[in-house]
Amino acid sequence: MFDYFKGFITDKKRNSKGSYLTIEVSGMGYLLEVTDRDFDSIKVNEDRAHKIYSYLLHREDAMALYGFLNKETRDIFQILISVSGVGAKMAIALLNEFDACDVISLVIEGNYKELTRAKGVGPKLAQKIILELKDKLIKTELPQGSLSKTIPQTQAISDTQSVLLSLGYEEDEIEKALNRVLPSVSDSTSPEEVLRLTLTTLSM
Repeated sequence: MFDYFKGFITDKKRNSKGSYLTIEVSGMGYLLEVTDRDFDSIKVNEDRAHKIYSYLLHREDAMALYGFLNKETRDIFQILISVSGVGAKMAIALLNEFDACDVISLVIEGNYKELTRAKGVGPKLAQKIILELKDKLIKTELPQGSLSKTIPQTQAISDTQSVLLSLGYEEDEIEKALNRVLPSVSDSTSPEEVLRLTLTTLSM
């Protein structure tokens, strides 16, 4: 329903339930729950508008808005809450501990022990997150000849392409981003480095 809000941050508060900010758009103030990372990086009443990507969670008993400074973080949040047993609070807890790229990398690597650093995430839930998300992130069927021959066909690049397609990016967007970042990649066989740089480029 809401893709993003663009306006001025008029208030921010943190309590035992979470971190929140108010963004004013056309005279209306919207209260959004955000990650601690985004909360700490935003100042109130700055003389510039902020673009906050949003997700509206609608339940029978309540509605809540969640906000993210980056589109990819919002997309990972949506993927996380698709796992049974992972609600919005748990997804926010994971994104408080790890950035979006780290979450993806840990899932791809199967590193469930590291995921347990997030508040409330035990070993069983961490393994479940990896089991359910790994297929969603890297089992996307790649179109034949989707990347030009100038791009190396390494496993890291294939995994990056699969992840980005699963996040909703278009093939031409991905290819342009890869062409921009690969000259500066120190190791094109490193999924984490290729993915992080490509995601950063796409979010600009």
